[in-house]
Amino acid sequence: MKNLRGTYVHRGDAMRARQRRKRLFIALGFVAALGVVAAGHRPAPTDALAAETEGSTFGFSLSSKASIQSELESTKGQLDLLRAQMDRAERIISYSGRFNVAANIATPVYDIAQAEGIDPELAFRLVSLESDFNPHARSAVGAIGLTQVMPSTAHFFDKNLRAEHLADPKTNLRIGFRYLRTLMHNYNGNVKLALLAYNRGEVAVARALKDGINPTNGYDRIVMKGYKGKGIVD
Repeated sequence: MKNLRGTYVHRGDAMRARQRRKRLFIALGFVAALGVVAAGHRPAPTDALAAETEGSTFGFSLSSKASIQSELESTKGQLDLLRAQMDRAERIISYSGRFNVAANIATPVYDIAQAEGIDPELAFRLVSLESDFNPHARSAVGAIGLTQVMPSTAHFFDKNLRAEHLADPKTNLRIGFRYLRTLMHNYNGNVKLALLAYNRGEVAVARALKDGINPTNGYDRIVMKGYKGKGIVD
């Protein structure tokens, strides 16, 4: 066999041997260090360990878990609220664009309709036809504001209201939508009859129904064209 001493192969063998010895020394040093650490941290007696477990360590774990759970629930609640706010904003923007109405009018129409249990879609349709979203609108017979409420109707729902109060958009919307909700209740959820009573008056609709006549005057068809909702929200 050829003598490999001094060749590249021999030098490679020597280098690998030195690396193996180096790794061995490192490993032995690591084992020794572990021994020192272990000697300085001997297991506590069983009784002491049990006492510690039952004491601060175990209590801290339960407390930490409860705290984390509370924070997670709080964060989830905040995310749900943010999601609801974003959904509301998107809907208001959508109605504002569809009905070409400013945000300062679209916002109370949406919010008050929801508060009074009226489907916002129907609410926007009604206000559009009644006043074209003009809070200062007045009819020849004395109807006032966005929902064209009569002062006598407003007085029925709030004894303290006077005609000038109906010029306030929020008050006007609240009374108008509350009246519409009442009519839908009176007509067992029939949106068509409720709208006709809102426009023509309950007496006129009752008289037509009693005589077997269709009470429509076209108002219901205009408001409900393409409408698929049930008029109210739970």
